[in-house]
Amino acid sequence: MTDAALSPADALAQLTFLVQRILEERSSAQGLSVVQGRMLGILRDRTPLMSELGARLGLDKSSISGLVDRAEKRGLVERFRSPDDGRAVQVRLTDEGRARATAGEAEFDAEASRLLAHLPEAERTTLVRLISRLLIAEAEESGFDIR
Repeated sequence: MTDAALSPADALAQLTFLVQRILEERSSAQGLSVVQGRMLGILRDRTPLMSELGARLGLDKSSISGLVDRAEKRGLVERFRSPDDGRAVQVRLTDEGRARATAGEAEFDAEASRLLAHLPEAERTTLVRLISRLLIAEAEESGFDIR
């Protein structure tokens, strides 16, 4: 294994490209676009308001409505009135959506494990810990709860 160093920006960009390619492949294997796969991933353990889902995905109101509409027609998600505010709408996975999300997650986990296997276990542990710290700090700064 080579220890050729990339600049921090290049290393993060190249890693992003690699992860994006893996996400595209895994989403496609589930018959989903990347943004649909990301949406299902977000909905695995939460039932956000439509506006919250849009913010997490970086989509405006009309784009998130269209995305949810298409997923709803495919039987992947359903909308429901918020019990806290009857005017607000939340989104949750259907059984079919949960099955797709679970399958996609398992496939992505396998691919991530394959990728991380290039590192010794101690370095994998350190890398995951450092990435987690970065993501949690960035999420807190942005007002998102990623845990």
